[in-house]
Amino acid sequence: MNDPGSRYRPYIGVVGPGEATAREAESAWQVGALLAQRGAVIVCGGLSGVMEACADGASTEGGTVVGVLPGKDRNAANRHLSVALATGLGELRNGVLVSACDALIAVGGSWGTLSEVALALQAGKPVVQLHGWDISVRAVDSRPPGRLPIRVCTPAEAVQAVLPRRLEHPCRAA
Repeated sequence: MNDPGSRYRPYIGVVGPGEATAREAESAWQVGALLAQRGAVIVCGGLSGVMEACADGASTEGGTVVGVLPGKDRNAANRHLSVALATGLGELRNGVLVSACDALIAVGGSWGTLSEVALALQAGKPVVQLHGWDISVRAVDSRPPGRLPIRVCTPAEAVQAVLPRRLEHPCRAA
C-alpha cells in the first residue's frame, strides 16, 4: 500500500452487492464516510446498492469516489461519484477495479463481490470482509492455503484494517 507519508493518497476499493440489504447499505455508507475522513480515494463499481451507499457516504464527507462502470454509458453511474469510468467491459471491469486499488473492503456478498475478493487475494492485496460470506480455505490438496480476507464486525474496524495509521493531509502536517 502507498506510504501515508507519500504525496499519493491510498486508493481503497469498496465492493458489494448491487442489491444491498439495509444493513449492508448502512455499513457501506459508514465505510465511505470514514474512508473520506481519512483521506482515501474510494474505487467502486459505480452503480447501486453497496456501491451507491459507499459513494454517498464519501461524497457527504467531501471525499473522492471513482466508479469503474461495466457499461459504456457514464450516465448509468450513481449521482455520488466524483469520476465515472465507463469501461464497456461488463463483469471484467472487476479486474480493473482491483488493479486500481491498494486494498479492498467487501461489504456483504454476491458473485461479483466474490470475484473481486478472489482477484484481490490473488494479487496479494489486503482484503477486509464486513458482513460477507465466510471465505475459508480447507486443505483439499498439498498446497498451503493462501492469504484470507480479514473478517471484521464494524465499518470502523474495516477502515482501521486497511488504513492503520491516520492519514494527514500534506498541507495540514506542517
